[in-house]
Amino acid sequence: MSQDTLSDLLRAVRFRGAIFYNIDGASPWVAEAPPAKDIIPAIMPGADHMIEFHAIVKGSCWAAVVGEPPTRLEEGDLVLFPQGDPHVMSSAPGLRGQATDIAFFFSPRPPQLPYALSMQGETLTTARLDGGGRDRAKIVCGFLGLDAKPFNPLLSALPRVLKIPGSTLGSDSWVSMFMKSVVAESNQRRPGGEAVLERMSEMLFVEVLRRYIDSLPPEETGWLAGTRDPAVGRALSLLHERPAEPWTMERLGEAAGLSRSSLHERFVHFIGQPPMQYLTQWRMQLAAGMLRDTNAKIVEIALEVGYESEAAFSRAFKRVVGVAPGSWRRGKRQDGAEAKRPSSRGR
Repeated sequence: MSQDTLSDLLRAVRFRGAIFYNIDGASPWVAEAPPAKDIIPAIMPGADHMIEFHAIVKGSCWAAVVGEPPTRLEEGDLVLFPQGDPHVMSSAPGLRGQATDIAFFFSPRPPQLPYALSMQGETLTTARLDGGGRDRAKIVCGFLGLDAKPFNPLLSALPRVLKIPGSTLGSDSWVSMFMKSVVAESNQRRPGGEAVLERMSEMLFVEVLRRYIDSLPPEETGWLAGTRDPAVGRALSLLHERPAEPWTMERLGEAAGLSRSSLHERFVHFIGQPPMQYLTQWRMQLAAGMLRDTNAKIVEIALEVGYESEAAFSRAFKRVVGVAPGSWRRGKRQDGAEAKRPSSRGR
C-alpha cells in the first residue's frame, strides 16, 4: 500500500463513479432527486452509499437539500450532496417538483452511458425541462458509489452540500475541460465511452476532495483535516500503510514524533477516536474487502490484517461489524448475485 492515505481509503471503500444524464433546462424548470438510498438498487446495485453531483456547464441555477436554504450556482461551479440527501435543482430558488419528474427507473439498462431517462413518456439521453423562458442551463449529473460499512471515516467528514466555485478552478483548468468533455463524450457514444466517463467522474471527486481539504480552516476537525496535520497525518499514513504491524501507542507516537499521550490527545481531537480503535476499524474494512472479493481462508485474512489467530480475528470482526466473518461473506455474495439480476423495475 502507498503512503497516500486518501487513495488508500478510496480503494478500500470501493469508490466508483459514473455520469448518467444531462439536464437541459429553460426557465422555469425544476428537477427533484429522492434520497440516494431509494435509488441505489436501480443505479448502483451493491453500493452501500451514493453521492450525487452536478456540474454547471452553461448558465446558472439553484441547488438545495429539501427543506434547507438554496445555493446559487454559476457556470463552471460544482455541487455535491455527500450525505445522499433528497435535493432540488431549479432555475429559481424555492421551486419544488416531484422526485418522479426525472424517472429513476433504469430498466432495462441501456448499452452505454449516459442512462436514458423517461420524461413524460419519451426516452431521452438528456432531460429537457422546457419552461418556455429565455434563461437556459446545461448541467451534467452523475453518481459516485462507495462502501459505508464496516468503516468509512470519509463520509462523516463531508458536509451535506459541498460547492466548489468555478472561479477557484479557472477557465483553463482540467476540471472545466472535464465538464465540456463529458457532454461531448455523452453525445458521441464512442467505444469505451462508458469507462472514460466513469474514470473522469472519479477523478473529479478526488479533485473536489483535494480542494475541499485545502479550503478547511485551521481549527477544522475530522478525518480530512486530520490528514493534513503533521502528526496525525503521519500516524494515519502508518496505520494505513502497515495495518498488520503490532502497533502500540508508544511505537506509533515515536514514529509520529509525539509522546504517547500527546498523540492520543491530538488524534482524538481530529479523528474523534483513539488510534488503536481506528486501527481495529481500518483492519475490519480491509478484511471485509478480502472476504467479499477473494476466496482466501479466514485464517489467511486474519494474518493479513494483523491477527495471530482466526479466533481472535473473528471475535474482533463480530464486535465491530456485528456478524461473524463467514456470515458476512455469505451475505455479501448473496447480495452481489442479486445485484447482477436484471431489474424488474420499469415505467
